[in-house]
Amino acid sequence: MVGVIFMIWFERKVIADMQNRIGPNRAGRWGLGQTLADGIKLIFKEDLRPDRADKVVYRLAPYLSVAPAFLTFTIVPIGGVFTGGEDGAVELFGRRTWLQVADPPVGVLFLLAMSSIAVYGIMLAGWSSGSKYPLLGSVRASAQMVSYEAALGLSVVAVVLLSGSLSTHDIVAAQAGSILNWNLIATAGVPFAIFCVAAAAELNRPPFDLVEAEQELV
Repeated sequence: MVGVIFMIWFERKVIADMQNRIGPNRAGRWGLGQTLADGIKLIFKEDLRPDRADKVVYRLAPYLSVAPAFLTFTIVPIGGVFTGGEDGAVELFGRRTWLQVADPPVGVLFLLAMSSIAVYGIMLAGWSSGSKYPLLGSVRASAQMVSYEAALGLSVVAVVLLSGSLSTHDIVAAQAGSILNWNLIATAGVPFAIFCVAAAAELNRPPFDLVEAEQELV
């Protein structure tokens, strides 16, 4: 969790430098406490609902966007012993188990499916607001997310072909041993770069934050 806080701070600093701004520098030394301060502020913010909004769908939409993001972590191996012929299992409470919640045979397809479902939450949020402006924004966001799904999926295909499996556990196990076994090295980093760019576009992060229309608003 601490690592995530620093990663968010680092991202905001880099984006601020790209846009010729200072970035977070008030909360804590060098602004390191800004992410924590923003989280506390978010907890105490008032939850407003437009008068013309569809109450049920408007409340459901954020959960429909956030839930798939958390579900993807269920198939991610967070540790294990893969050296010396081990299959990644560790001993916990006298039993050997893998350090992941689930290992479906089509784990990669599950990940891509979850990233696609998040689009419905954004679209429903705009539609249920009862205003045409959020609806137009949600259409722009959905169009951008769907358009980069193809690049995101194709970047993962290279890893699947090298590993010979759609299981996330098998993909990790196939990279055990020397650093030369890493898919990042075997593919010369090209799919990794494509995945990072497509993921940034999927999340509407700068410079793909066209949905926010900052230039038009300013």
